[in-house]
Amino acid sequence: MSTTAISTDETQDSQDGNEAAQVEVVVPVRDEERDLEPSLRRLHAYLTSHFPFTAHITIADNGSTDATWTIASRLAAQLGDVSAVRLEDPGRGRALRAIWSESKSDVLAYMDVDLSTDLNALLPLVAPLLSGHSDVAIGTRLVPSARVVRGLRREFISCGYNLLLQAALGNRFSDAQCGFKAIRRDRAAKLLPQTQDTGWFFDTELLILAERSGLRIHEVPVDWTEDPDSRVNVRTTAAADIRGIVRMGGRQRLARFALVGAASTAAYVLLFLALRQVLAAQAANAVSLLVTAIANTAVNRRLTFGIAGRRHAIRHQVRGLIAFAAGLALTAGALAGLDAVAPRSGRVAELGVLLAAALAATLLRFGLYRSWVFRGSAA
Repeated sequence: MSTTAISTDETQDSQDGNEAAQVEVVVPVRDEERDLEPSLRRLHAYLTSHFPFTAHITIADNGSTDATWTIASRLAAQLGDVSAVRLEDPGRGRALRAIWSESKSDVLAYMDVDLSTDLNALLPLVAPLLSGHSDVAIGTRLVPSARVVRGLRREFISCGYNLLLQAALGNRFSDAQCGFKAIRRDRAAKLLPQTQDTGWFFDTELLILAERSGLRIHEVPVDWTEDPDSRVNVRTTAAADIRGIVRMGGRQRLARFALVGAASTAAYVLLFLALRQVLAAQAANAVSLLVTAIANTAVNRRLTFGIAGRRHAIRHQVRGLIAFAAGLALTAGALAGLDAVAPRSGRVAELGVLLAAALAATLLRFGLYRSWVFRGSAA
């Protein structure tokens, strides 16, 4: 992996000597010629005027093919406490690992170039690390006090990913994907060599390793506004994330849950088709889902989560029925939508819509099982 670095003389002296900035903020970029300059100047102005600690910005160009590197080089030459590093190979994780491994700052942070997270959250992010109170800090959009503006699609993907992550790996932090994180340098020195991912899953992997090491993770509710020009390939990123989850130990639990889910879905479909002969679609759906949900909770309790005996069994079933209600809302809503769009669509269309809604309900139930229904009891 080849790298090229550019910085001002003043910045170079600070970084190489004994007066390294207290906080280094890395901004990973790839083909960001449109957003880089206005975002970097805004960040630099904030750190210069409103941030009480010494700070250094590093622009991490990883594999850009447009004018990003030219702009980054010019900014590094013009602005104090700014440097630019170019890595030929793409990958946000690769860039962060390379720069953080060489940093002399006490706290290592990074943020997305679109600055979707309000910069006023930066001080609450790094202060607990500089004081020694915490080891890692993350911005979170998934707590009630966060203020988030984004589309329904991104909201669904983000919540679904974090539910899946909690269900498969049992993590306790709320938001793995927010591009606004920081870590103490001494903690990073121990964790970075253990990371393998070079792309988007790097954040999640680092957090999982930190939590498994017993480190304290501080969460900061953020104000976050979606960038409408985001070019993240959702399908590719999701596939890479799932591979990462499996690699980090989620394989067995996911496989068991998938097996139970497949059997439950088959039973649900057969029961729905049988009841549909004598009941309306919504009634047949509710009864079928209720019966299979009770069985699903009982089987997952024992097989997937390894909980034996009668202790808390009633509580688990009651919570399982609440999770069932969420699934019922999804499937009932799907049926109502189909009826509104195509009131005479027929059984095949009904079944197709229900299967898609049932899949979404299954993912939701998986997350609820791990994070709430069986919380504190799972093996």
